[in-house]
Amino acid sequence: MERIRVTAGIIINNDKVLITRRAPNENFAGGWEFPGGKIEADETPEECLARELKEELNITVSVEGFCTEVPYDYDDISIDLIAYYCTIVDGEIQMSVHDKYKWVKIEDLLNYDLLPADVPIAKRVVKEKGS
Repeated sequence: MERIRVTAGIIINNDKVLITRRAPNENFAGGWEFPGGKIEADETPEECLARELKEELNITVSVEGFCTEVPYDYDDISIDLIAYYCTIVDGEIQMSVHDKYKWVKIEDLLNYDLLPADVPIAKRVVKEKGS
């Protein structure tokens, strides 16, 4: 089975974190996730994350630091999901591969139907950044 490397952005504003929901026509439709995407051959995870957040949400971010890495095997794909804390430095959120976004309280993060690979990241964020 193919193994790909993907990134996820943990964008925190005060006591809330940004999550996005996959649109109906996308893989894993309806699942909530931390936004990000697939690392291309010629880029670092940090470069990938900045590019993907610009493409998917029309925001420019500063990648602040590593959060965690989660290996996960879905039915048809295996991923290494690499999460980084980010700060929005420019832009207004406009979605392309998502149909909703929410700023949720960090302590409420695990109440959402997160994609399975995103759950360990959410647990880390609650532990590290929750009240």
